[in-house]
Amino acid sequence: MRKHLLLPFILLAMALTLVLSACAGLTPTPAAPAAPAAPEQPAPAKTLKACYVYVGPIGDLGWTHAHDVGRRYVDDRYDWLETTYVESVAESDSPRFIDRFVVEEKCDVVFTTSFGYMDDTLKAAQKYPDTFFVHVSGYKRAPNMATMMADFYQIYYLNGLMAGALTKSGKVGYVGAHPIPEVVRHINAFTIGVREVNPNATVEVRWLYSWYDPAKAREAAESLIATGVDVLAFTEDSPTVAQVAEEYTTQKGKPVYSFGHYSPMAQYGPESMISGQLVNWGLIYEDILTKIYLGIYTTKNLENVDYWALLSGGWQLGAPSAVELGGDFGVPVNPKFESALKAVKVNEPLLGEISVYDLIFKRIEQMKDPALLFDPFEGPINDQKGTLRIKERQRLSYLEITTIDWFVEGVIGEPK
Repeated sequence: MRKHLLLPFILLAMALTLVLSACAGLTPTPAAPAAPAAPEQPAPAKTLKACYVYVGPIGDLGWTHAHDVGRRYVDDRYDWLETTYVESVAESDSPRFIDRFVVEEKCDVVFTTSFGYMDDTLKAAQKYPDTFFVHVSGYKRAPNMATMMADFYQIYYLNGLMAGALTKSGKVGYVGAHPIPEVVRHINAFTIGVREVNPNATVEVRWLYSWYDPAKAREAAESLIATGVDVLAFTEDSPTVAQVAEEYTTQKGKPVYSFGHYSPMAQYGPESMISGQLVNWGLIYEDILTKIYLGIYTTKNLENVDYWALLSGGWQLGAPSAVELGGDFGVPVNPKFESALKAVKVNEPLLGEISVYDLIFKRIEQMKDPALLFDPFEGPINDQKGTLRIKERQRLSYLEITTIDWFVEGVIGEPK
C-alpha cells in the first residue's frame, strides 16, 4: 500500500530530471547589448588671462623690456594662458588702466610692474576681491595680492668690486632713476663693493626722477664724467649711459667704463661695458601663474606670498635663479677686462690674498649657497655721515633691506 502511494512522486521526480537535463544542453540566447551611453561632453578647458601694467615702453631695453620678455615667455609656453599689456603708464594714471583690465578686459590676474603702483594696486585688490593682483618691487599685500621682486643688490655688489678695481680716478658715478628703497639699496651694495677693493673711492649719484629719460640720462652721465668719474652704473631704462661710456672710450680718447642694467646691453659697449645685471622674469611669472592655474594660489591666500629672487633662487629652496651677472646672458665678465681684474689683488679675511676676478666668483658661490655664506649688508657698516648702522657680524633684515632710506659711507648725494 505504501509502495503504491509513493509511485506517483517517483514518476514526477523522474520527469523533472529529464526536463532539467534537456534544458542544461541548450545555449541561452544572449541579451541584446545595451545601447552605448552618450559620451560625456568634456568640460570647457580652464583658461587664465594675465594682464600687465608697464611703467615704460617695451622697447626701452631695460626694466620694462625685461618684463615683456618674461610675459612672452609664459604666453608662448602655455596654451591655457592669454596675456595682454599696456605700456608707458604714468604711476598716477595706473588706477584707470587697472580698472579697465578688470572690468572691460576680464583679466584674472593683473601684474603691476612699478614701485609707484603699489598703493593703487592695493586699493584695486580691495575693490576687486575675486581678481588676483601681483605687485612688483613693493611690500604691501592682501589676501588676493602678492608681491614679487628679482633683486639685484648682490649683483650690484659684484659690479662694485669690478668698478673699484678698474677706476683710475677713484671717482665712480651712478645715474639713478628715483630715490626709492630698491634703487637706494642697489647704490649702497654697489658702493660697498667699490670700497671693498678701493677703500678711498667714492660713488656720486645723480637723480633723474624718471624711469625712462634718455636725454636726462645722457646729461647726468656727461656731468659726472666732467667731475672726473671714469666708471658708471645706472638705473634708467635705456642703454644711454652705456652708449655715453662707449663714446668716450672709443671716440674721445677718455676711457669710461659701464655696467648694463636689467637687459642684455653688451652690444652698446663692446669696448667699455665691464658686466651688468640680468633678469629672467619669466621664471617667476611661470611659477606664480601655474600655481594660480592649479588652484594652489587663491584670492584668499596671497597675503604672505612674496617672491624675493636672488642668486640663490630665493622664493623657494631649489628654485632656479632669476638673476644673473653679466652684460649678456652667459658672459658674466667682458673678456676684455678679465686680465685687468686678475691683476688687482685684495686681502680677504677668510680667503687671504685673492684677485678681484677670483673673488667675484667666490662671492657668487657663497651667495648662491642656501646658507647665504656672504651678504653685502653685513656689518660693520656706517652711513654716509659716519654713524654705525649695522653692527659687526650683523646683517640687515629683509624688511630693513626693502625699506632702506639711507646711504652708506662713500656715497655722495642724498637718498631722498
